[in-house]
Amino acid sequence: MAVFQGDLQAAGRRFAVVVARFNQLVTQALLEGARDGLIRHGASASDIDVIWVPGSMELAPVAARLARSGRYDAVICLGAVVRGGTAHFEHVARETSGAIRQVALSSDVPVLFGVLTADDLQQAMDRAGGKMGNRGYDAAVAAVEMANLYRQLPPGAGRNAGQS
Repeated sequence: MAVFQGDLQAAGRRFAVVVARFNQLVTQALLEGARDGLIRHGASASDIDVIWVPGSMELAPVAARLARSGRYDAVICLGAVVRGGTAHFEHVARETSGAIRQVALSSDVPVLFGVLTADDLQQAMDRAGGKMGNRGYDAAVAAVEMANLYRQLPPGAGRNAGQS
């Protein structure tokens, strides 16, 4: 029986962090957490590229392009969708998570979901470095582990996963 498990050593790995500009008060804090998580685990600042996009809906197409580039060991998507007075929140949250999921399933590098869905700004801030921790940091640590795990798996194991 073989057992595969990624470690938390980021040295020598390259990371792309795609960040939604919408709700930037929150997403900037998520980005700071992600950078901190990567550097604390050994990544060099020069091995972290940050790509800003207008909003959470734009995260997946950019992540897909970066994942296909062959330049990165993992791609981290960061955004914040905060509930408003209309159903718009539901649509953006659902479509964003589904699109990032599709990118992750079809990619040969890990694509991490670090998009907050919150009822209000305070709830989002609590998860972006407040009393609930920093989900950007969490996504970065998961990216390190997954990048190292993917290196142990057979090539192409993520391509077309989940498709019949």
